[in-house]
Amino acid sequence: MERTSAIVTALRSRNFVIGGALSLIFVFLALLSFIWTPYDVTTLDIAHKLQRPNLSHWFGTDHFGRDIFSMIMVGARTSIAVALLAVGMGMGLGIPLGLAAAASQGRWLDEFIMRGNDLIFAFPSLVIAILITAVFGASAVNAIVAIGIFNIPVFARVTRGAALSLWSREFILAARVAGKNTARISLEHILPNVANLLIVQGTIQFSLGILAEAGLSYVGLGAQPPTPSWGRMLADAQTMVSFAPHLALIPGMAIILTVLGLNLMGDGLRDLLDPRIRNARS
Repeated sequence: MERTSAIVTALRSRNFVIGGALSLIFVFLALLSFIWTPYDVTTLDIAHKLQRPNLSHWFGTDHFGRDIFSMIMVGARTSIAVALLAVGMGMGLGIPLGLAAAASQGRWLDEFIMRGNDLIFAFPSLVIAILITAVFGASAVNAIVAIGIFNIPVFARVTRGAALSLWSREFILAARVAGKNTARISLEHILPNVANLLIVQGTIQFSLGILAEAGLSYVGLGAQPPTPSWGRMLADAQTMVSFAPHLALIPGMAIILTVLGLNLMGDGLRDLLDPRIRNARS
């Protein structure tokens, strides 16, 4: 009954439904691109370059004659994979750091972790990517590392802020009396109580990760040719906007709709998972 009630409540959230639908469309296109695309994105067809959208090429072709719809499909795979792995890296390292800082409660470990976070925040993901690519070269893997490093302090701060308010609660005192150590309390009592907030934050960071990947690819620091990327499609189109505007409009709309869908889904999840908002609307 509780699961059915949760599903009904989710379907009543307009933001969650719209955001989830938009997100699922691009996830489906990304997964489908592993087994099928209308055309091979690595095959050049100069004879049919710069075609406008038509029955053969739904979104037209680029300056090399490649099918733009096929490139959007593979570009979705690239953007989602980079953002997902980067957010996973940020959560995997940031959440334990935030839990450890909160458990320290103002002692030296808390100060050390927070000052380290401040140091990372001083360098945007683009600057981190430039530093990494200067040493290791431009690639999708280095873009993942750059975006992931920037996500670590985000999740560490969110986790620490939410966890600090819980350490003074009575159920934590009861756990201490029961003989549980700090690490066990953090995993068994603190983490489950901040999981809802972290899920919502993860959705938001996922959308920002897609934007960051597009930005890095735009300046040549993301996925390298011949792998399609929405950001590089925009970069290639900037000199042809006057006579082939679809080259910029289509990847731009793909980025906008994906980020919009994830943000709407994040808002919907916040409304569903936050008991204060849920109770206010019931």
